[in-house]
Amino acid sequence: MAEISVHQLHQDTHRKLKLTWVAGKSGGDNLLTSETVSKPSLALTGHRNFVHPNRVQVLGCAEMDYLNGLSNPDQNQAIDHLFSTKLAMLIVANGEKVPDALLAAAEKHQTALMSSPLASPNLMDVMGHYLAKVLAESTSAHGVFIEVQGFGVLIKGSPAIGKSELALELISRGHRLIADDIVDFYRVSPERIEGRCPALLQDFLEVRGLGILNIRALFGDSSVKPTKPLDLIIQLEMADTLAPQNLDRLKVKSHNEEVLGIKIQKVVIPVAAGRNIAVLVEVAVRNHMLLLRGVNGTKQFMERQARELKNNLKKK
Repeated sequence: MAEISVHQLHQDTHRKLKLTWVAGKSGGDNLLTSETVSKPSLALTGHRNFVHPNRVQVLGCAEMDYLNGLSNPDQNQAIDHLFSTKLAMLIVANGEKVPDALLAAAEKHQTALMSSPLASPNLMDVMGHYLAKVLAESTSAHGVFIEVQGFGVLIKGSPAIGKSELALELISRGHRLIADDIVDFYRVSPERIEGRCPALLQDFLEVRGLGILNIRALFGDSSVKPTKPLDLIIQLEMADTLAPQNLDRLKVKSHNEEVLGIKIQKVVIPVAAGRNIAVLVEVAVRNHMLLLRGVNGTKQFMERQARELKNNLKKK
């Protein structure tokens, strides 16, 4: 299960969300495991089943008005209800003044308590989007991930088949590198896989004979990109290892590969001397664009062939 510490979340978002850590500094190691950001309104009234310990909890205007309208004993009881289950993190939104009882409870229960001047809906929206990205289901793959004509393309193949050399040629033709060697993929929505470059490998491409190249320094800032959705997989195979019966010359069947439960279209390109693989990759991407629009060259050819056969039979 993906998780993130409160300390890391604060480090990543405190500027954008204007977060001030007001109490519970000892709760920095508390872990968040859910992308859901919730308001614990019912928990304040004693409904403990609505307390979710590993989520970000936000106290907005309604919750703070409720607390501030209570007598001291009732306020303490409501706060006890809130902390009945160990919470990871609380945020008081809208610039509301944090009651002393809430500060004391956060210290006592080692719960990170922060405040923000942002309105609670805006804060929850931004925080939810951030958590959805960092807590997304993930996996890593070996290959080169590159943006070709606006599409995210993962180039796979056996070692020394020429993946990095192909990527270098594509970059020299104006396309952009996302990651070389290792690509981290995250399922950021039910139908979307996002590829990211590990921080250690950012901007670098290893090419046999040349060593490790800094692509940003060589080709400029526009030649690299930190993330990109995965749209297409290109599998490079040595032509002499592919049996003739395995070569689908007409591409009658489309091939897919499953990544984090999502099927991604896959194209197998045979590698042989004299073949311009960079051009073939560009054309594969263009053809993928046409297929998304419902234009299938193979299907059109077979329909034309069927019509010709039918016309010839009529003439006879």
